[in-house]
Amino acid sequence: MSEAAPAFFHCAPHPDHPGWQLYQLSGPERYNRAVLGDLLVRAEDDSHARVRLAPQPWHANSTGRYHGGITLGLIDVALFAAMYVLRAVPVSGSVTVDMQTQFIGAGDAARALDCVVELLRETRRMGFLRGLVVQADDLVASFTATVRKPQS
Repeated sequence: MSEAAPAFFHCAPHPDHPGWQLYQLSGPERYNRAVLGDLLVRAEDDSHARVRLAPQPWHANSTGRYHGGITLGLIDVALFAAMYVLRAVPVSGSVTVDMQTQFIGAGDAARALDCVVELLRETRRMGFLRGLVVQADDLVASFTATVRKPQS
């Protein structure tokens, strides 16, 4: 008898952050955890979710700001976290169809970075989303995106 395969994805209440869930892929060698680290996620209402990135030294560019690649990576992963917490859309098998991003301000890499995602519309196969990347009242980026849900 073979062992059961480890769960690929984990999302459960975070014991140290009431109201937030820990959102992570199972292996520390996977992109999400290796580059972004463990993320926090919560639904804010029926169509909005917030995904929080804790700062890590490797997230910063030479000026102490978040590297643009980290911001883009956070947005991409946040799309799936939002679809999961808002509509229970499976993460595995979902793909980004397109994403447009506008960098508006520099994110201070010593502070947490939040991605606030709004689910505009969901069809049988797609999710249409938009949102902002923020640090408190400071605007870092805006985005729109389309996600294709996994085949059933």
